[in-house]
Amino acid sequence: MNLRDLRYLAALARYKHFGKAAEACFVTQPTLSAQIKKLEQYLGVPLVERNRRNVRLTEVGELIAQRAAAIDAEADSLVELAKQHQDPLQGRFRLGVIPTSGPYLLPLIMRPLEAALPRVNWIIEESQTAVLLSRLAKGELDACVLATEAPDGCDSAAIFEEPFWLAMPKGHALADKANIKLDSLSSEPMLLLEEGHCLRDQALTICDSAELREHQEFRATSLETLRHMTAVGAGLTLLPELAIRGPWADLSAQLEVKPLRGNPSRVMRLVWRSTSPRTALMQAVVDAVAAAVAEPLSEAAASA
Repeated sequence: MNLRDLRYLAALARYKHFGKAAEACFVTQPTLSAQIKKLEQYLGVPLVERNRRNVRLTEVGELIAQRAAAIDAEADSLVELAKQHQDPLQGRFRLGVIPTSGPYLLPLIMRPLEAALPRVNWIIEESQTAVLLSRLAKGELDACVLATEAPDGCDSAAIFEEPFWLAMPKGHALADKANIKLDSLSSEPMLLLEEGHCLRDQALTICDSAELREHQEFRATSLETLRHMTAVGAGLTLLPELAIRGPWADLSAQLEVKPLRGNPSRVMRLVWRSTSPRTALMQAVVDAVAAAVAEPLSEAAASA
């Protein structure tokens, strides 16, 4: 048994497909399949149930695959530790971003990151907070940009504070107000995201504090759906600052956005494992992202 075989098993557990697992491991499918069989022979237990339609790991196969993924992550950590002592600001960096930030944040930060850290190979993944934190804990991501506090076993650094704006259709009765109080919205249905998005929890906290009511017949899967439904008059919604700035804010003719009194906001953080050997690189990422978003956020503050 060797580390390579454990890596193959971990990939198979993740993709549940020999071809996709082989592609992820940069080997042919027959090679990966043969090594998995050798691993089964070495361990003396079946790890995989094989049929023509799909691949399913046995109960013991799932348990061993979990251990294999952890061992693989630790091995990668050893390699990164060695690289850090050679050059701390280089190598592969797998960054997770939540979907309520990714479409708006990534266009702002990728070129500045590449310019500030030219020896880093960026790999970006977008998913909900719980998924990103799970992959971070398994060593499948190096860091995540999140709107929540760091969980146990992780460190974090605040990157920027992002205000929420109230969005409404053009011509709405509140559109002529410069600064809107939350408690003036008690009669308005609020459009929110579906379960699983941290932005939903943050919006609910804001709404609950002012006794606002959620639209009970609609929950969106993305901020873009919220924007479009608000534009056609289905209700009002809360949008984070970056979602209303830049070329992606293409509903200006139908959508009115207003600041809220009290300036409710969320803090975006870079979160990474406490055991990561790449502390210097994490700080460099924080600095580059903070600098990249400073100008759009300062422009917003001036116009509020």
